[in-house]
Amino acid sequence: MTFKDLNLNKYLLNALDDLGYTTPTTIQQKTFSVVMSGADVCGIAQTGTGKTLAYLLPLLNQWKYSKDKEPQILVVVPTRELVAQVVESVKKLSTYLSLDVIGVYGGANINTQKLEMQNGFDVLVATPGRLYDLAMAGAFKVKSIKKLVIDEVDEMLNLGFRTQLKNILDLLPQRRQNLLFSATLIEEVEDLMNEYFNNPERIEAAPAGTPVENIIQLAYQVPNFYTKVNLLKLLLAEDETMTKVLVFAASKKLADELFEQLELQFPGVAGVIHSNKEQNHRFNTVKQFKEGAYRFIIATDIVARGIDIAEVTHVINFDLPPVPENYIHRIGRTGRADKKGIAISFITEKEQDARAAIESLMKVEIAVSPLPPHLEISSLLTEDEQPKVYMKEIQIKIPKREERGASFHEKSAKNSRVNKKVSRKDQMKKKYGKPITRRGKK
Repeated sequence: MTFKDLNLNKYLLNALDDLGYTTPTTIQQKTFSVVMSGADVCGIAQTGTGKTLAYLLPLLNQWKYSKDKEPQILVVVPTRELVAQVVESVKKLSTYLSLDVIGVYGGANINTQKLEMQNGFDVLVATPGRLYDLAMAGAFKVKSIKKLVIDEVDEMLNLGFRTQLKNILDLLPQRRQNLLFSATLIEEVEDLMNEYFNNPERIEAAPAGTPVENIIQLAYQVPNFYTKVNLLKLLLAEDETMTKVLVFAASKKLADELFEQLELQFPGVAGVIHSNKEQNHRFNTVKQFKEGAYRFIIATDIVARGIDIAEVTHVINFDLPPVPENYIHRIGRTGRADKKGIAISFITEKEQDARAAIESLMKVEIAVSPLPPHLEISSLLTEDEQPKVYMKEIQIKIPKREERGASFHEKSAKNSRVNKKVSRKDQMKKKYGKPITRRGKK
């Protein structure tokens, strides 16, 4: 099947030709006719399966020009990077359409976004928090929304957007088409659909946890953090095929520390991106990576679903994620568009349980490769890796209540004085040895 077989209008077909897209992916094929029928949809698809185009193509195919320039299509996504990605996709697909798209997210000036909306637009892409703030401020007509897409809904719930999502759904007109896309169908997602959707048709591109077929997965068993650093340096220095590498770290602190370690050996070709970085820094880092100025970037899971970069050659799990599904999202950044990708994981003894959970989810074992013979095994340990010294706690045996004795004790003789009232006559006698009497008046 080709895109021409989907009965797309000529404007979208021309745009797809310009982009070099000829064959729809599985999720794009399965979704198109259902969305075109007007039914609500629940799409289960992993990162890297082409689900952005799966919902954009039928929605843009149905879109009709309006002089009012009020938003007809609303796409809600969890991260700022994903907003930018979807906006870019809409612009590429609407090259031959008189359609305007706006992307809004937190961390940017809300007044600037309000001014931008005053000129009118057709498609709105937003993160939940900023979308709700703008809706409550009356920045756009909520009632004009006819099509709603909630993308990466499981990640939104993980990030704590449940309340904002429900508030937004309550604000929108009841007569609308709902499209929901998620990598995993957790119970919270089902509850959301049961409450707000109208008998959604479920479409699966692949069962949750299925690894992407185009990705070669392998692992190295390493003893500690600094040996991981040495191994990463060695692979980057010796493997010339590592031209566009995405490295995932467990935390923002570790990402920054890893960047400092690598920047010395690879100056100017490395970037780091996580939620503590300013928005301009995040966008610029992704831009430099896309354009090839950066050979590799170090990222945390918060951006695992917000980076859409073609031809990522390798994904390196410097640390395994604690949530097995996040492993699927990470490695889905490579092996796209029928190209082979490689996912490499560095696994310590403490991460063996995480590895077992990932393999159980995928129903696939990750092949372990021997460490390079010339790899330097570091004996230096991080604070978390250093053995803990446990002090023996001495238990003091408290005697039984009946053995403790009375809680009241008699005062010593010194402290057992009794206050007595002494007359002045007696005081004077004690002081002068004889009673002192007042003389009578002459």
